[in-house]
Amino acid sequence: MDLYTSGDPIADTRAPDGPIETRWDRHRFEMKLVNPANRRKMTVIVVGTGLAGGSAAATLAEQGYRVRSYCYQDSPRRAHSIAAQGGINAAKNYRNDGDSVHRLFYDTVKGGDFRSRESNVHRLAEVSVNIIDQCVAQGVPFAREYGGLLDTRSFGGAQVQRTFYARGQTGQQLLLGAYQALERQIGLGNVEMNARHEMLELVIVDGRARGIVVRDMVTGEISTEMADAVVLASGGYGNVFYLSTNAKGCNVTASWRAHRKGAYFANPCYTQIHPTCIPVSGDHQSKLTLMSESLRNDGRVWVPKAKGDQRSPRDIPEDERDYYLERIYPSFGNLVPRDIASRAAKNVCDEGRGVGPTGLGVYLDFADAINRLGRKAIEAKYGNLFEMYERITGEDPYEVPMRIYPAVHYTMGGLWVDYDLQSSIPGLFVIGEANFSDHGANRLGASALMQGLADGYFVLPNTLANYLASGPLDQVDASHPEAVAARTDVEERIKRLLAINGDRTVDSFHRELGQIMWEHCGMERSEAGLRKAIDEIRSLREQFWQRVRVPGDGEGLNQSLEKAGRVADFFELAELMCIDALHREESCGGHFRAEYQTPDGEAQRDDDRFAYVAAWEYTGTGEPVLHKEDLTFEYVHPTQRSYK
Repeated sequence: MDLYTSGDPIADTRAPDGPIETRWDRHRFEMKLVNPANRRKMTVIVVGTGLAGGSAAATLAEQGYRVRSYCYQDSPRRAHSIAAQGGINAAKNYRNDGDSVHRLFYDTVKGGDFRSRESNVHRLAEVSVNIIDQCVAQGVPFAREYGGLLDTRSFGGAQVQRTFYARGQTGQQLLLGAYQALERQIGLGNVEMNARHEMLELVIVDGRARGIVVRDMVTGEISTEMADAVVLASGGYGNVFYLSTNAKGCNVTASWRAHRKGAYFANPCYTQIHPTCIPVSGDHQSKLTLMSESLRNDGRVWVPKAKGDQRSPRDIPEDERDYYLERIYPSFGNLVPRDIASRAAKNVCDEGRGVGPTGLGVYLDFADAINRLGRKAIEAKYGNLFEMYERITGEDPYEVPMRIYPAVHYTMGGLWVDYDLQSSIPGLFVIGEANFSDHGANRLGASALMQGLADGYFVLPNTLANYLASGPLDQVDASHPEAVAARTDVEERIKRLLAINGDRTVDSFHRELGQIMWEHCGMERSEAGLRKAIDEIRSLREQFWQRVRVPGDGEGLNQSLEKAGRVADFFELAELMCIDALHREESCGGHFRAEYQTPDGEAQRDDDRFAYVAAWEYTGTGEPVLHKEDLTFEYVHPTQRSYK
């Protein structure tokens, strides 16, 4: 079947050249500025209040712009960034263990399996050192050593300790720092905060993003909000799988509305499977719970050597245990990157050596660390994580090993942006997990918080100013024909969903879609499986528009209506993810095609054919257009990725 057509190549025309160490500084100097008096006349819309959106809104308002901030949660601090646990990377080299900006740059490019841009990643590594200073100044309570210096710990894919942390609550503490900065600007009247508002459409006037259409989730009122530029910081799309570590409200709608209006969607098949998740326990579950990667600092991962060994883990002697990560990857051991650890766990479970009631689990054991360091030291590092695990499973991880299994976590794909974080639609900027820019085919642990804050605090405020200073924009309001048409589209879509009045719930469709995606576009993909998934997704989507039942109306709070709109977008995204995975005939990072692997089961890239960003254009005909952005590597030359 014809699934897509090929279009013209795409290039990042904003990326500077010259020595990589000076590209960002030179680019900042060459960009135009907006003087303080003119900033007060300009309005910027920011969608999302997580680390990227919250920091961006606070920083832009501090600079003097008029900012309108929107989130679907009841408070900005309920953004999903609050769930991040383990830490944030920065090349401070406080441990004097050989870290540097270049090493963080190298580790990130290699960790992404050579599918990210060198310029973007080097900028991220440079800015990382400023993020820690910013957050400390805001009062973020990072862990400290006895002498008062900031403490760090190890994370996957690195042999240095560069991860700063606040116990197992790093995301929460960082978000509270950004939230307080945002609230200060709200109090000063520089930010207009709109909680419980969901973006349902992007408004484009004369080819530029000029506003959004939002629905008040409490009253049902639909309104059109106009601005000089729009910033999307709406997070990732992992909930297309139904079961994931994401909060239930996380969705792709803001990004997908922009995609349908012309913003390219890049590398949608790059999904991160996190190896350290509490295993699925039954069909009753609506989401999964993450156990921080930081636990792999002191926890040892193992399974029984014998198939079907049902003994209690404490009854299995050392010589009958397989510490398989330490065996297969002696250089990195339990701290291999997430894609490597996830596939290794799947492999031992496929061999029949998995643990727990379903056989889909491996042990994460802290007995050695407790014996070596003492229980109090482990409590100080991970106490809240151990408590969370015990509350969910009823098992005490101080006494018995945790059981973990891979689950969908982060999405490296997202809207395509250039070096300035601007999408293919002028005036639409995309930051944080909502864009594709920094992580390639696999994100290293503790780099999500780094990217979100780098984009919001340090990158966007410079690049957005350059856009706004590049020329005057015509004054437009909600009466503009394009704005009216966008609002009409939203109203008609809502009416259509409410009018179906079928016999199946939204959740039943979402769960079935998630099962298709996990089975065929999850940890392992194949041509046959992906083609089958595309057929099944199309069939299920047709059923959705004929049989879904959305009770109530649109004149007030209606969570079924909210979910229906999001799931409708997930159907379209799911098909594009499968098409992207099918066209990429190689394995790289989180994208593992069964047909393309080395003799020892590792991912086998094809740099000659696929060293590019796949940027997809929406056509409305069912056949997206593929635009390729070639990747070049001047400083980190692609090699077979090995952590052995």
